[in-house]
Amino acid sequence: MRLAPIRFASLLFALIVSGGIAFAQAPAATAPGGEKQPLSVRVVGYQIDAKYDVVKHTINASESLTYKNLTGQPQQTFPFHLYLNAFQPQSTFMTEVRLQGTRGTGADSSWDPKHFGSITVSKFAVDGAGDLTNNMEFIHPDDQNTNDKTVFQVTLPKPVPPGASVTFHLDFQDQMPEVLERTGYAHDFVMVGQWFPKVGVWWKNAWNCHQFHANTEFFADFGTFDVKITLPQNEVVGAGGDLVSTVSNGDGTKTLTYHSEDVHDFSWSASPTFTDVEDSWTGSAGEVKIHILMSPGHLGTTKRYLQALKGTLHLFGEWYGPYPYDRITVIDPPHGGLDAGGMEYPTLVTAGTSWFVPKGLLLPEGVLEHEFGHQYWYGMVATNEFEDAWLDEGINSYTEVKIMNELYGFNTSVIKTHWGTMGEPEEQRMSYLGRPDADPISRFAWQFMGSASYGGVTYGKTATMLLTLEKVIGEDTLRRAIHTYFMRYRFTHPTGEDFLKTIEEVSGQNLRWYFDQSVYGTQILDYEVLGVNADPLNWWEKRKSRSGPPPGGMYRDTVLIHRKGDFIFPEEIQIKFENGETVNEHWDGRDRWIRYTYDKGSKVISAEIDPDHKVWLDRSFFNNSMTVKEDTHATRKLSDLWVFGTECLGQLLAWLT
Repeated sequence: MRLAPIRFASLLFALIVSGGIAFAQAPAATAPGGEKQPLSVRVVGYQIDAKYDVVKHTINASESLTYKNLTGQPQQTFPFHLYLNAFQPQSTFMTEVRLQGTRGTGADSSWDPKHFGSITVSKFAVDGAGDLTNNMEFIHPDDQNTNDKTVFQVTLPKPVPPGASVTFHLDFQDQMPEVLERTGYAHDFVMVGQWFPKVGVWWKNAWNCHQFHANTEFFADFGTFDVKITLPQNEVVGAGGDLVSTVSNGDGTKTLTYHSEDVHDFSWSASPTFTDVEDSWTGSAGEVKIHILMSPGHLGTTKRYLQALKGTLHLFGEWYGPYPYDRITVIDPPHGGLDAGGMEYPTLVTAGTSWFVPKGLLLPEGVLEHEFGHQYWYGMVATNEFEDAWLDEGINSYTEVKIMNELYGFNTSVIKTHWGTMGEPEEQRMSYLGRPDADPISRFAWQFMGSASYGGVTYGKTATMLLTLEKVIGEDTLRRAIHTYFMRYRFTHPTGEDFLKTIEEVSGQNLRWYFDQSVYGTQILDYEVLGVNADPLNWWEKRKSRSGPPPGGMYRDTVLIHRKGDFIFPEEIQIKFENGETVNEHWDGRDRWIRYTYDKGSKVISAEIDPDHKVWLDRSFFNNSMTVKEDTHATRKLSDLWVFGTECLGQLLAWLT
């Protein structure tokens, strides 16, 4: 997740203004000798020895990477990510950021040198081939920007045979930026993410190693990580691995050794002012040790973090599948470091709070739940976030809705104050309505119109699309389908079609009519009630109706429904009459309009599309109902107005800040 600062500003301003099917083996299978079997196919093995300079904010490190060639064919050229080079003035990342005018770096803004970040590989050697540093070549698979240095490749003297392994040895140096985009330093705090050279993924019979874009995240293979970190003695460290040893070096520094397996990344954070709060939770896969590293002034949020984290662990385990790791670390960024908040790494997440966040503003809970959810869709299912961002961010936004609603209430899972309330479904829906037809959900992340469309569609529309799908196949069926998807594809790299076909399989329905529009298309779903009328059946009764209907008079009641948008969706229409009678109609929505006519001895008084309020994709709730007389209890419309106003004002504040 990358929208935590925007969400924080939005919600804070809003407050001021107002059992499934298992298809895989158990997650921690134990061999006869008591040793746990690998959970994943381990393609990579990283060994990193790093030294952090807290004054210069630099890291000097060596890396040994063993890559096992499971591609089924000889491999001679290998691509690598250098993500930190995105934080250079002429990188593709910064070019896109300036073009989109985000984060104060638009065309009229200068890029402050203190924000610079970089990673330099000073040595590249290969076992059996020697020093190949001069063979390093920067490539640009997504554009023609020769100034972008986020991907390089090296061609070996001879190919690595299928099934064989090759070991690379690299020396590299990091310059950490002032914190932005999930990594960097702020005062004495540092969040170290995407900080080492990382090999690409052989996927769909080709190397997948995209440049770092303004709207992309990450993709990597599973394996093991053994990492040594040397830094001052007084630093409190949280990392995405088990602490194996701590050694005092006698020069005021210490070396921490971590081990992690069946993950595809390693991150860490340090600050001398962290307070390490320890706890634990036990699920079906065993005990999970909890470490929450709290920043000064934020300790009051600790209990809220713990409650949200334990509740989320429980529900994910019950609904979607077991959490198989023995740890989860939460980093609470300090004041000035919020840009490091709201991010996920395997077994480590960054949260977000402030010195004062009212209990009715569930920002800390929502951010932590969302980031933990990534342990499933980003961490274990491990989809390609460059090309299928919605499979992580979108599915995770949907499960965020379900978890937060269960923990904090359907209408109060975002805001619960005396001034107003807001639920997760409303927030997700409103987030995509600004540009609902700009881009399809399935578009590659860096090819969206801009960051607003990327965020609204990838997060909000995907969540809303899945909420609406519940009306078609049922909430329980969709939950079973997502459980099946997780259990079947964890520790792999599935595609969007794998997800959609799993839903069709579990539901027993052909849902292409829905997915073609909601996932692969940009159609707008918008239905409206155009008219509700009650006319006497003859002129005599019509004449006398001026002073009231005659006894036993008959009326021709009509209701006109119109499909404004081009998204075809079956709708339920509820029609009510003056005598208390209710008629429920079902319309397939294929034509542009339909008129319902009734000859009755009672007047029609109202008509409502989607009376159960389950079609969350509908662009406007305001035109879904009509009454003959003014209805002063149109609570849903008032709620929608509240959400609309607070969201718009909140997004404006986020833009300005």
